[in-house]
Amino acid sequence: MGRLAPNDLSAALADGDPAVRRRACQVAGAADAGDVDDVVPALIERLADADDAVVEMAAWALGERGDGTDPTVTALAAVAGGHADALCREAAVAALGAIGAPAGLPAILAATTDKPAVRRRAVLALAPFDGPEVEAALHRALEDRDWQVRQAAEDLLAP
Repeated sequence: MGRLAPNDLSAALADGDPAVRRRACQVAGAADAGDVDDVVPALIERLADADDAVVEMAAWALGERGDGTDPTVTALAAVAGGHADALCREAAVAALGAIGAPAGLPAILAATTDKPAVRRRAVLALAPFDGPEVEAALHRALEDRDWQVRQAAEDLLAP
């Protein structure tokens, strides 16, 4: 009563209706890890969903769950670097930044050259990282034509 039964979330993630799959991704991202079965593999599958709203929510959910395993980071990096929808790329970059796994850094750095919203998110996603390539990307962002990208870089570089 009011709680997810075993396999409810897994079934919803595979539902034929994209609205159900999107909502299931949202629930999976918000649920405590102990409350639901391990849904990370199903969320990774949703990153290849035909519906962009499902892909966006799956990326968000993976970032919220903080799963830094290789399959998660690899799948998010693929979305960040190659998805046709900019909002999906932006969500994947944000998730990679939230996870903070070093394997995700190349995808975040590459996203600093994408569309303005993705660049802005990529700059913010650099927060948990350091190193010369991160510093160089932040300094390049200080010269970006988008003022929000410049502001994000300035905020991260401030002492």
